[in-house]
Amino acid sequence: MSDYYAEPPLFAAAARRTDPPTSHAAAARAPVSEHGRRILEAIAAEPAGQSGIAVRTGLSVAQVSKRLCELRRAGLIERDGETRSASGGREARYRATLTKSNYGNPARTK
Repeated sequence: MSDYYAEPPLFAAAARRTDPPTSHAAAARAPVSEHGRRILEAIAAEPAGQSGIAVRTGLSVAQVSKRLCELRRAGLIERDGETRSASGGREARYRATLTKSNYGNPARTK
């Protein structure tokens, strides 16, 4: 069976610039972030805003916010317009850019 659809390591943990070299080495070896994986799964089928992702994943809005920044920097998600939050305000809607259909072909994101 092909490993083509095996779950890829989507992004590694990050270390701050001011962290010692041992932290950077540990971050490079770290497995995929559990929160990041849950967020990607939550928006894989349907884009959602921060509060919607929090509801789908069971994470706090603060946790989702932090991971969304990491995922955007890694190019794994992108903004996809706006949506209404649970409180009625406007918030950015996000969608996954890396899916099984374009894994291995990063240029094909839509």
